[in-house]
Amino acid sequence: MDNANENTEYLSASGFSRLKEELSILKDKKRKEVAERLEYAKSLGDLSENAEYQEAKEEQQFVEGRIADLEDILSRAVLISHPASASVVNIGSTVITKKEGSENEDSYFIVGREEADPSQNRISNESPLGRALIGKQRGDVVVIHTPKGEIAYQILDIQ
Repeated sequence: MDNANENTEYLSASGFSRLKEELSILKDKKRKEVAERLEYAKSLGDLSENAEYQEAKEEQQFVEGRIADLEDILSRAVLISHPASASVVNIGSTVITKKEGSENEDSYFIVGREEADPSQNRISNESPLGRALIGKQRGDVVVIHTPKGEIAYQILDIQ
């Protein structure tokens, strides 16, 4: 994964499936619903003062934009798997860390940006912490620069 270009979109198998499903729903169902709304709104007459038509056009633009985004993401997707080696942090690794000055351990799952969810401890490989952890080993200390100052994390385990 080291030689992948910056346009690569890293996805887990479940994330890839979720995005494909969303794309399918948008293309097969949502497009048709929006087209029907547009036809109905056109039947109401004067389009210049037709709020229903304007809303349907805006929704159509949103749906088409999301379809384009999903097609782009999926075309650049590389599926991540559990790393063969748990000795070095990589995308797909779960990393157990301890923040300097804290007794608590934190667990982070390193994922691509599309699946990042900090509330679930799923951090992007492009986030400051994710970027600092990639390539490091058990026992290493990484330092993150934040607006409130530097924060050091020690890597306790890699899974």
